[in-house]
Amino acid sequence: MGSKGTAIVGLDLGSTKTCALVCEQTEKGKLRVVGFGRAESKGWRRGIIVNLDSAVLAIKKAVEAAEDAADRPVDNAYVGVGGPYLKGVDSRGAVTLAKQNQSSRQVTVEDRRKVFQAAQAITLPSDRKIIYAEPQEYLLDSQDGIRNPVGMVGSRLEVNIHVVTASVTSHENVVTAVNRAGVVVNDTVYEGLAAASACLTGDERELGVALIDIGGGNSNLIIYHEGTVRYSAAIPIGGDHFTNDVAVGLRTPIPEAEKVKMAWGEREPFEDREAPVESPSLGEQPSRLVKYSMLREIIEPRVQEFLELIAEELKRSGLHRQLGSGIVLAGGGGKLGGLPAMAERALGLPVRLGQPAGLENMGSELPDALYATVVGLVIYGHRLRLLHNSRNAGLTERLWGIFRGKN
Repeated sequence: MGSKGTAIVGLDLGSTKTCALVCEQTEKGKLRVVGFGRAESKGWRRGIIVNLDSAVLAIKKAVEAAEDAADRPVDNAYVGVGGPYLKGVDSRGAVTLAKQNQSSRQVTVEDRRKVFQAAQAITLPSDRKIIYAEPQEYLLDSQDGIRNPVGMVGSRLEVNIHVVTASVTSHENVVTAVNRAGVVVNDTVYEGLAAASACLTGDERELGVALIDIGGGNSNLIIYHEGTVRYSAAIPIGGDHFTNDVAVGLRTPIPEAEKVKMAWGEREPFEDREAPVESPSLGEQPSRLVKYSMLREIIEPRVQEFLELIAEELKRSGLHRQLGSGIVLAGGGGKLGGLPAMAERALGLPVRLGQPAGLENMGSELPDALYATVVGLVIYGHRLRLLHNSRNAGLTERLWGIFRGKN
């Protein structure tokens, strides 16, 4: 087992839960879970912080629980960022390789770095910033489909990249909340990317797959094809919307509505079960028994709305016919009973529930779609650390393949 100084921490801040996961690198280079903490989130609304002090308190509780379990302090972490203000865009950059009296030359690692930087030089509003960028393909003298141009010969190098941008305000509030909780932010990671790191295989990324990370306040969509990120978007519906619909429809408190929603979700898909569910009422009104058919009338319209938004984004991406591996659902909202079957019917694609993997000592709790993001944050953070620590160009090339999920 590695020393305590090699711990890698993931911090998932959500509208409903805040999670901290502590891992160590073993002697064989694997990551092993040594501590996990969870706290109920406060101070969030629809994916953004609305009360900084409450958000900080939830972070402290989750971190302290993880510290107790790991028997070590948590000083820094890789932090997930999501929310309704994330946007994905494509961009292209180019550099000239040939110098005066030279028709062509070999592409170097420095050339690749420069063209990647050129592609990120896009004009953004003052209230937005880039939080992630990934190359999709390189072009050398108009020859496309190149994944790694280093060592090849040409006169002009281009690259197509996918860029994820975020609201500066919402992003900085997340960083501020984590810092006030006494934790340094190593890096912020797009939550959809983190969930994908934990739930998707290299083959799925190659064949084409859409991962939908359904959080409490909103959902993240990320699409892979031919091994790279091709599209990303935020969907303004999450698990809390289903809970609120139940609370309004049954006139029951939010915590009780969540319990009723989960009871409905645990049934078999499309099961016509009429065994009633007890639903406490507001105020002094007595509890009442609610049939599953009534819950279906409340929940399924919102599910249909959600799936229609997904279908629109898939069509907008232009990749809806290239998803050979179908759709993977992650996040707590993905566990809503019947959702995978309903999504298959509505979208005409195979759908499965993502199960995070890739860490040792995960126990029985962590291999759950609910924890896809926090598990992915540790995996992604580990890859970043390997890349940043590498000094050998050959090793960097190999690690870049791992970083992009080709292991």
